[in-house]
Amino acid sequence: MERETLDVDVLIVGGGPAGLSAALRLTDLQNAHGGEPLSIALLEKARESGAHMLSGAVLDPRALAELIPDFRTAGAPIEADVVEDRVYALSAGSRIALPIIPPPLRNHGNLIISLNRFAKWLSTRVEAAGIDVFTGFPGVEVLFDGERVVGVRTGDRGIGRDGTPKDTFEPGVDIHAKVTIFCDGVRGNLTKQLLARLPLAAGREPEQYAIGIKELWEIPPDRLAAGTVIHTLGYPLRMEEFGGAFLYACRSAWSLVSTIAIRSSIPTTRSSA
Repeated sequence: MERETLDVDVLIVGGGPAGLSAALRLTDLQNAHGGEPLSIALLEKARESGAHMLSGAVLDPRALAELIPDFRTAGAPIEADVVEDRVYALSAGSRIALPIIPPPLRNHGNLIISLNRFAKWLSTRVEAAGIDVFTGFPGVEVLFDGERVVGVRTGDRGIGRDGTPKDTFEPGVDIHAKVTIFCDGVRGNLTKQLLARLPLAAGREPEQYAIGIKELWEIPPDRLAAGTVIHTLGYPLRMEEFGGAFLYACRSAWSLVSTIAIRSSIPTTRSSA
């Protein structure tokens, strides 16, 4: 099958905050040091930037301030500045507020954001910087030359449910790059291909993953002040499980961005199987 090819200097896979920030940083370095302009391309599988990112998040703004010093006046979509932290231990019918907030859960100076809106905003800046952003193009295969990564193949289009090509079939494109940056997430398909092919995880502890539920709650505007961050532990988890809930109150009068994560206990020893 003949495929179109595209040659770039740098290919970034994944249009989340990591990939978009990498693209902006590369343009900053290019502007600072001059030389021949770099051709940079960014692949994002969603139809538009941020469409697959539904979480609320608490953001430490230090890295963002280094990347975009005027991010507030530049229109960064900040939902609220964190004004209060709370931590509760829950049982089936009651709660106990921790009198001391553990250091990892102290968020003074941090910001509450919607990852969806934040990624969309970063994407507009990336496109304004002259970087090619290809949305709706999932990367499906890492291209190798021996043990060297030389690019990524995008997915074929126009495939029927039975796996056969339809009349609208279009083969994916091979994007060749001198440098490929993988930002497709901790369980990204291309990252898993890399780990299977190259010994990147050799001698490392195994990864651990959480089972999570993400929700957007509507609450009365006087129920919870914008900028309140609540963490919980205990119920409904069992004693042998670790995890809890994360609630972030937004500035919008009726919205509360909530992420509830349940993390099961996972042995840290490697299996020989």
